[in-house]
Amino acid sequence: MLTEKELSQIIATIHQYFTVEKDAEITLEANPDDLDKAKLMQLKRAGINRLSIGIQSFEEVHLRYMNRAHSAEEAATCVKIAQDIGFQNITIDLIYAIPADSHGIFITDLQKAIALEVPHISAYCLTIEPKTVFGTWQKKGKIPAINEEFAAQQFEILIDTLTENHYQHYEISNFAKPNHYSRHNTNYWKAGSYLGIGASAHSYNGESRQANIANNAAYIKAVQQQKIPYEKEELSKADHINEYIMISLRTMWGCDVRILKEKYNYSLLDDIKNAQKIKDYQVRELLFIENQKIILTRKGKLLADEIAGNLFI
Repeated sequence: MLTEKELSQIIATIHQYFTVEKDAEITLEANPDDLDKAKLMQLKRAGINRLSIGIQSFEEVHLRYMNRAHSAEEAATCVKIAQDIGFQNITIDLIYAIPADSHGIFITDLQKAIALEVPHISAYCLTIEPKTVFGTWQKKGKIPAINEEFAAQQFEILIDTLTENHYQHYEISNFAKPNHYSRHNTNYWKAGSYLGIGASAHSYNGESRQANIANNAAYIKAVQQQKIPYEKEELSKADHINEYIMISLRTMWGCDVRILKEKYNYSLLDDIKNAQKIKDYQVRELLFIENQKIILTRKGKLLADEIAGNLFI
């Protein structure tokens, strides 16, 4: 949505107030219908070096189902133009578990993504939330509920297809060629600190979390008065432990029990209640322990949220 001048101003201001690494990852999110050749060239000149493109699907029927503004042709074309201009670090989003008679369209989506040679692919299961258009449609019977078995089958197809094509499954929803992990998101998954600037942005300093107010007009008015309007959340020891368990189990690096001990003085494997659950999950081949790290198996990844939630203190 921003012009080249606005983007350049933001990046210049960051350089003015912060020390920026020479090879810093500077990602911009966009939809295919926003990315013509002129816009892509503007982004490159402004300093963007990584694109996150919301493709969702390369098939017209699924794009219409999700009410997306772009066409299947635009989806592929924008990636090719970006590559021609010089963007090599590109990630695309895909959606799976869209109701269909077979897995054919999703398999074709994966094949087209692989053929484009993008180094990073994020794939998310379609979810239907209440008080959304999809939620209303489902309530009225216009669209079916998500079929969990169908979704699980597509998740396994996703893993098989991308790992066979040399993508590393480094987080539940994310696959990357070597050295192309998202630095930004990996920082979240490793419980690193981060700074969010602007209306609705979130920040975390390792101890507490804060969220800027979402109202643009109120945010701008406050900033003009030299104030940052935000809500702060102090995290308890249990909050920190549970969040680390939740996010670390989603990754290929797993939950490092030494980090829990060093940072929070909590011995996960010595907690009688959780130690028994972990043994049960091992017997069911849902996880394994290696170098004091608890790592989900392929089967365990299908139940990641449930397993993490059951290990919360």
